[in-house]
Amino acid sequence: MNETISIVGHAAIDMLFGVENIALHNESYPIIDYNQYYGGGAANIAMAVAVLGGKAQLISAVGGDFGSSGYESELERNGVDLSLLYRFPEEKSTRAFVFTDRGQNQSTYFHWGASEKLKRIEPDGVDFVHLATSDSTYNARIAKKADFVSFDPGQDLITYSKENLENILDNTDILFANKHEIERVCNMTGKKMEDIVNMIETVIVTYDASGSCIYNSAQEIRIPVVAVKAIDPTGAGDAYRAGFLLAYTRKYSLETCGKIGSTVASFAVEKIGCQTNLPTWEKMKTRYEEYFGALEEL
Repeated sequence: MNETISIVGHAAIDMLFGVENIALHNESYPIIDYNQYYGGGAANIAMAVAVLGGKAQLISAVGGDFGSSGYESELERNGVDLSLLYRFPEEKSTRAFVFTDRGQNQSTYFHWGASEKLKRIEPDGVDFVHLATSDSTYNARIAKKADFVSFDPGQDLITYSKENLENILDNTDILFANKHEIERVCNMTGKKMEDIVNMIETVIVTYDASGSCIYNSAQEIRIPVVAVKAIDPTGAGDAYRAGFLLAYTRKYSLETCGKIGSTVASFAVEKIGCQTNLPTWEKMKTRYEEYFGALEEL
């Protein structure tokens, strides 16, 4: 019930911009508004797990501005274990620049900063690890050492070599991907979707407003979105993963894990910023039961 989930990847400062349109080559559009928030896929998941009442450990490389930004104290205040952080005082912390238009389309630019150092670090072994967007070589190394591996290549998939991707997939117990990423995984490895499903115990593919689908042992479990007024889609996927993984470690059924993930994601999209509206377990449960009925008894 209280298994620690170690999450590998970025702790980033997010600069979120609202724009009229996503600019193409040689185009310019007005910025409607912009704000700075705490983000990074791994830190988003760790924070969400911790706020839900789970044990989260963040494994990330951070720069000298990590403390002065207030991010470190915010994570500690919410109970995230930072004992495996790699600190590089001479580097800048990771930053993301996300542009979202009125149709909720996004374009993202990313400065790795201290995260670049991960490629030269030999990781410690951990029990239950989730590999979020991170250095592909570090992810490949820690995947071989962990007892249980959850993997979400995300937008960093373009940085993976075929060898590193296959090494991680060979050690993966749960794979998360959106509909575009799963196609790229198939193209990069030369495998079909059914091959991926046969080699990995549980595969979760998200389909934006169409919800998600969980593939496990020839099952296909469709999970709907929890409909709310969406203000900012950034961080919805991370919130889904946090809810799913915490429920999974608490031994809920896969269908319930998916529904909990969908419920946690519904909170994340209601406000701007990935970590500004994360629910406690009780808040999640209340909304879950409004949409799906009584939460499964363990």
